[in-house]
Amino acid sequence: MVTIEREGGDRTMGEQGSAPPGSTSAGPLPYEGVWRFTAPAVDSSVPQARHAVRDLLARQGVPASDDNIQGLLLIVSELVTNAVRHAALLSPMIALEVAVGAEWMRVSVEDNHPYRPTALEAEESQTGGRGLLLVREITKEAGGACDAEHTASGGKVIWAALPLKSHVPPL
Repeated sequence: MVTIEREGGDRTMGEQGSAPPGSTSAGPLPYEGVWRFTAPAVDSSVPQARHAVRDLLARQGVPASDDNIQGLLLIVSELVTNAVRHAALLSPMIALEVAVGAEWMRVSVEDNHPYRPTALEAEESQTGGRGLLLVREITKEAGGACDAEHTASGGKVIWAALPLKSHVPPL
């Protein structure tokens, strides 16, 4: 079961939230906010997290391009899958945060495992091992960014941010 809470109080998801840090607008747009999902580090959490993020973006009316929403959902699946496969022993619960600003959307997955993964080239015969490469390529193609950072508790958070509008690469 994926549990969802909105950062900054116990408001419902339909209410306006606070502006993201660094925002200079007079007030947040109706779709702006930060939400945190928690889930057990088990296989069934992967589709649940993806569906929860998809439903959140739709419910909030986030004006993102279809390509970037699909890219973000694929990133959610890859990052949650990695946390389930590689961190579950030290992190029985994982956290997924979704932040939406006026021009961007960001997802991050946090676990308590200290290992900071790197994107590796997988052999063609392997059926897995390309998740972080895929995340990096999706963010690059969309004009976004991604990274992994250590947390104060000794774990890690892996995040990806995409613009709301599709990125058109220069010719």
